[in-house]
Amino acid sequence: MSDLITDVWKKYLLQLQIHPLRTKAITAGVLAGCSDFTAQKISGIKKLQLKRLLLLMVYGFLYSGPVGHFFHKLMDKIFKGKQGNSTVGKKVLLEQLTISPWNNMLFMMYYGLVVEGRSWPMVKSKVKKDYPTVQLTSWKFWPIVNWVNYQYMPLQLRVLFHSSIASCWAIFLNLKARSTIKNA
Repeated sequence: MSDLITDVWKKYLLQLQIHPLRTKAITAGVLAGCSDFTAQKISGIKKLQLKRLLLLMVYGFLYSGPVGHFFHKLMDKIFKGKQGNSTVGKKVLLEQLTISPWNNMLFMMYYGLVVEGRSWPMVKSKVKKDYPTVQLTSWKFWPIVNWVNYQYMPLQLRVLFHSSIASCWAIFLNLKARSTIKNA
């Protein structure tokens, strides 16, 4: 089993080198699907909602993976050649003040409009009500994750690390979206 895992990991790393954007997009999509499957099971859904799962995989594939790929490349350009705790802190701060709020807002809107098929006024109301709590929770959770990511992960593995942790965060967002829709 260990040889199989080692072989799969080597092939994955090779794909990251040959096709970095495609590999990160597929990885983010698969992990988004896994997180939705888990969220559905946790929330007590008896029959798997395949359409919902596929729509969240599309979100990971078309948005999370590619945006993560380009964002981390941009961060490395902005802080080119700079290292140390101060630089890591600046990267974390920049990420938390720029892309983090956008990602959470976009996910909530996508979930409401596309996944749940809600009207714009309903989604707008839900986002207005729940976004501040979601973002404040995000600011408690993600800086630690991002610190580890920038401090210890090589550039090519940052999206994988982020997507893996994001699959747990997506379970939280998923459950939050469902509970607020029930109360709407």
